[in-house]
Amino acid sequence: MGEHYFAADPQVPSQPRVVHLRLDGRDLALTSDRGVFSYGRLDAGTGVLLREAPPPAGDVLVDLGCGYGPVACVLALRRPSATVWAVDVNPRARALTAANAAALGLADRVRPASPDEIGEDLQADEIWSNPPVRIGKAALHDLLAQWLPRLRPDGRAWLVVARNLGSDSLARWLAEQGWRVDRHASAQGYRVLRVRPRPVPGPSGVPPAF
Repeated sequence: MGEHYFAADPQVPSQPRVVHLRLDGRDLALTSDRGVFSYGRLDAGTGVLLREAPPPAGDVLVDLGCGYGPVACVLALRRPSATVWAVDVNPRARALTAANAAALGLADRVRPASPDEIGEDLQADEIWSNPPVRIGKAALHDLLAQWLPRLRPDGRAWLVVARNLGSDSLARWLAEQGWRVDRHASAQGYRVLRVRPRPVPGPSGVPPAF
């Protein structure tokens, strides 16, 4: 599983395959490859995320675990003013995302990067992710604990997780860590979670109303 899902250096031979998508009335052809998440198809959870989450807001967006780039490319198309950081440990995934973005005329705004290439001072308006739950609960928690604090105070994250892979328990854990979490949508056995920072208390010590 690790070789095909979240390997930092996939060893399987390359065998590119085009994935055809239709979103927002637009036909997209994106190249996928072996050793990268969701080879040869659009993952069902990713599809739910792109259909059910609202249009992206802000000008600094992060696609955490970009794979071959469907989320990063769609975010850039939907938000022409935004820079989209497409983050993945897998160099093959980053190369595919770069190529797919270039083919769509988005090379100047979709920026593939390894996690180590992005400084901790990055302030994101939104983080979008179909997170790699199969890396294990502890590793997933560590991943989110590293990236969610990079949200701006008024930012938000959109996470899609299968119900049978622990979406509800993840929502509870996030709430226990101080994040505001709500279930934005449910479809095809997936939950789309909206995650926001806890409001900063005002001078009176009371968080502002939202």
